[in-house]
Amino acid sequence: MSGGHSTYTPTSGLGRWIDARMPLPRLMYDSFVAYPVPRNLNYAYTFGGILSLMLVAQILTGVVLAMHYAADTTLAFHSVEKIMRDVNSGWLLRYMHAVGASMFFIAVYVHIFRGLYYGSYKAPRELLWILGCIIYLLMMATGFMGYVLPWGQMSFWGATVITGFFTAIPLVGDWIQQLLLGGFAVDNPTLNRFFALHYLLPFMIAGVVVLHVWALHVTGQTNPTGIEVKSKTDTVPFSPHATAKDAFAMVLFLIMFAWFVFYIPNYLGHPDNYVEANSLVTPAHIVPEWYYLPFYAILRAITFNIGPIDSKLGGVLAMFGSIAVLFFVPWLDTSKVRSAVYRPWYKLFFWIFVVNAIFLGWLGSKPAEGWYIPAMQISTLYYFAFFLVLMPVLGLIETPRRLPNSITEAVLDKNKAKSDAAAAAAVSH
Repeated sequence: MSGGHSTYTPTSGLGRWIDARMPLPRLMYDSFVAYPVPRNLNYAYTFGGILSLMLVAQILTGVVLAMHYAADTTLAFHSVEKIMRDVNSGWLLRYMHAVGASMFFIAVYVHIFRGLYYGSYKAPRELLWILGCIIYLLMMATGFMGYVLPWGQMSFWGATVITGFFTAIPLVGDWIQQLLLGGFAVDNPTLNRFFALHYLLPFMIAGVVVLHVWALHVTGQTNPTGIEVKSKTDTVPFSPHATAKDAFAMVLFLIMFAWFVFYIPNYLGHPDNYVEANSLVTPAHIVPEWYYLPFYAILRAITFNIGPIDSKLGGVLAMFGSIAVLFFVPWLDTSKVRSAVYRPWYKLFFWIFVVNAIFLGWLGSKPAEGWYIPAMQISTLYYFAFFLVLMPVLGLIETPRRLPNSITEAVLDKNKAKSDAAAAAAVSH
């Protein structure tokens, strides 16, 4: 899909002059206008565009907010309040940035689940998947550091608890913690480090996104059938077919985004973060932002020693392992069939995995006591079993449904099924 002769033709003398010296318009035309995409893409494939939109929004609002923010422990909390009250439209910028982080993670989780469902990680797209995992890691680091900047109670204590986990790592743990903190406790050097990195990392994300899109255009887009493009009849031009669908999905997503910003901007946050950080007062329950809660539950699920590994180190290893395992998904899945549409058993276990991940997020918001602990342990076990056991085994023993011969055949069969159903419904009435 990435090959073929460019059909771009400059329409003016200036266009021909630029095209001969720096063919950027040709690159944009070939990548976002004439680029062929599978004709059966559904709305699950629009979240890549939504993520690009949200990244731009986060960078723009973040740059403006940085102009008014003071990265000092004595000023940070009040500078955020000043942004909210005294800066023109500061409340809007702050809420757009804070809510935008949550919207960003909602979109990326849907994007990841879509990739797992349709097998977007399978050859030859392994590097595309790995680049996506790197983007996700950078997002997590950016979000964590941004959570500290308001310098509220949950900011301070969240940073204290999370950075404290590094001390469980033998030999280098204390050194890593001190490097992050700039000392032996969360203080002004910590805030300065986190502010600098929070400002820098989004631009690194943008750079990896460029590589991600480049890799996508080299290997070509996957589709719900999981079948590779075999002829020109299997594809349509990116514009207007994909752009119209992307634009419609973006409008719907932005409506949800605006609803949160204007009506319930603090719903996804924590009320303790509207209290200035105080190292002498510990909140009743210290929890990270909601998009880290599944991994926080996995961290707290390890309450027992595993041989020479104590429970604290075991929890840290499980938490980082739950993210690291994503990098190996292309090689863990042994099935020759890409899409879950034609894999009945994998589809069942996939949806159980989705429910389990949401349940882990809910458990992460609860205290580590009572029945929550065994629930965390069972959910954590299934999380790892899905990748390390079910993916390899199902690929060997599962009998998939018959695959269509081409994308066009799949589209025609689907349209025929809809027509037959409509005709049957008309006859019954």
